[in-house]
Amino acid sequence: MFTGMSAFPLTPLNESKIDEHAYLKIITRLVDAKVDSICVQGSTGSYAYLTLKERAHLLRLAVEEANGIPVMTSIGALRTRDVLIAAENAQKMGASALLLAPVSYQKLTLDEVFSLYETVAGEISVPLCIYESPGTTHFDFSPSLLLNLARLPNVASIKLLGGYPESENYLNRITNLKNALPTHVSLGISGDVFAAPSLSAGCQIWYSVIGGLFPRVAMKIAHLAITGKGDEAAQQSAKLAPLWALFRQYGSLRVVASAAAMLGLAENGCLPLPLKTLHGDVCKEISDVIESVQLS
Repeated sequence: MFTGMSAFPLTPLNESKIDEHAYLKIITRLVDAKVDSICVQGSTGSYAYLTLKERAHLLRLAVEEANGIPVMTSIGALRTRDVLIAAENAQKMGASALLLAPVSYQKLTLDEVFSLYETVAGEISVPLCIYESPGTTHFDFSPSLLLNLARLPNVASIKLLGGYPESENYLNRITNLKNALPTHVSLGISGDVFAAPSLSAGCQIWYSVIGGLFPRVAMKIAHLAITGKGDEAAQQSAKLAPLWALFRQYGSLRVVASAAAMLGLAENGCLPLPLKTLHGDVCKEISDVIESVQLS
């Protein structure tokens, strides 16, 4: 399941409830587009704002709705105890794979992060994806650490952040890791603006924010790049430059949540406070971009 385009859908919710109807409508949209895989309760799915019980329930709904498409889910939590509970719940609910970032209030050491993954990898029976997210975890994965983690049992993919650590050299990092990783561990990319060049450089899967709302355009870009049509993939990605600019300015989660509300796929204010959807002139900007690049 670690090739192609993995869609990361929104979890519409407010302070009183999770909008399960909207959530399933978004999942159905991905199923209809025949995405390669789905990752619910990723960062776009607001996993850090949900209880372990809510995460398990939402995963079960997604697996039932996915019509056989593999479903991955995040198991990140502040304590290893809760990570293991989340992993156990996810496996019981039918997850095909687990996504884990080294979440912590205190910045973790290299040894602490290795121990986290070693503990989890030894307790699970489904594939594990390592999640690089330095903006939220404040932890930097060194190449040597990633290679050591890739040798752990059940580790099947690494989700890199595009453009990191330097936007000029990230493609070299991808190439070097790809050449050094065990063949059974796939290399994936997040940070949508970097997807097309990263897939052309050797990544096998795009972990996509835009794919969670506009799956068809993301599938097109991913499959062009993976099948050696990098120039065409880059051209398609360039058409989305206004959207990438909005992501940089306001954050991809706020933009996607606001777009979902505009499209009638979720209600206004579908983010957990203190996060807020966008309003006013910004929404007009988003609407204009959706129309101009013919997203639907």
